[in-house]
Amino acid sequence: MIIKDLKTAKYFETVDGTFICELLHPDRENAEIKMNCSMAHAILRPGESSHPHRLKKSSEVYFILEGKGLMYIGDEKAVLEPGQSVYIPPGEIQFIKNISDVELKFLCVVSPPWSKEDDEICLE
Repeated sequence: MIIKDLKTAKYFETVDGTFICELLHPDRENAEIKMNCSMAHAILRPGESSHPHRLKKSSEVYFILEGKGLMYIGDEKAVLEPGQSVYIPPGEIQFIKNISDVELKFLCVVSPPWSKEDDEICLE
């Protein structure tokens, strides 16, 4: 059984500007996890945005836990609140802005599992 606890998780800043901790990733759990996705917990401070980026081959789902975010995917945008999720197709330029006065906290599920090679920052 693999259990991860956010209270003791180690966060790092990603290339897109969010603070993240990997909760489950099949490539990092000594092959004990047999699944075709990864899951991470992300945090954005009030007023901050992730950098525009895309996953070239993977799809992604954000599930909002706390705060409020303005999500941009391609030419679309929408406000996301706790309890809502959004699907991000492979190849779509995306970013999210924290539009609340508290930390924006959300889960990121990536399928196939996230890889550095698949993640690309999109410069304007």
